[in-house]
Amino acid sequence: MAIVVVYVHGLWLPGGESFLLRRRLSRSLGAECRMFRYPSVTESLTENAVALGKFLGGVSAETLHLVAHSMGGVLILKLFELSAASTGPLAGLARALPAGRIVLSGSPVRGSRSAARLDRLPLGRALLGLSAAESLVTPSVPRWAGERDLGVIAGDLGLGLGRLLGKMDAPSDGTVCVDETDLPGAREQIRVRVSHSGMVFSAEVARQTAAFLRDGHFRIAPPR
Repeated sequence: MAIVVVYVHGLWLPGGESFLLRRRLSRSLGAECRMFRYPSVTESLTENAVALGKFLGGVSAETLHLVAHSMGGVLILKLFELSAASTGPLAGLARALPAGRIVLSGSPVRGSRSAARLDRLPLGRALLGLSAAESLVTPSVPRWAGERDLGVIAGDLGLGLGRLLGKMDAPSDGTVCVDETDLPGAREQIRVRVSHSGMVFSAEVARQTAAFLRDGHFRIAPPR
């Protein structure tokens, strides 16, 4: 297949929720859309990144795009971090993969206030699981080194499960705050009027994602 898009799901999700998004991207790009499933609760972020690397290494394509929702974006960043290392199971992988672009939607790359609040509750750490506890509880300041064009979509319709854990003190998609998605080094970052869980069903998110994967730029965001 000339163009392949690999979708990486978020915490607690099986990936099947991305059916509409994958179908829309397939039609817009003339691409084959595949899904990478991983055990977000029972395996660490590093273990899941290694599994993602092996999965991508088995994809035959001229162009290989990556699309992620929520913690899936954190997992992709971990993959490229491990790939940049001089040793290890993923060393040099990124250079061996077909060229392509990346879009992260609602990915708390700087940590998650909601996850930190859940972590403080009884059984919260068990609910979060290994990958989220490793990557979301403690704030971080990542930077994209520019291995590929990378675009970030943040939602600002504040309706979501995160509100059950406490007041959101900044613009958010109801689970992830807009500022938690900020990734220095990303080529473009936009906000869409959509909730966290609604991202995978949103026609506008699909439209913007397809535009960035195809052209390296998002379309002008719709007026609010």
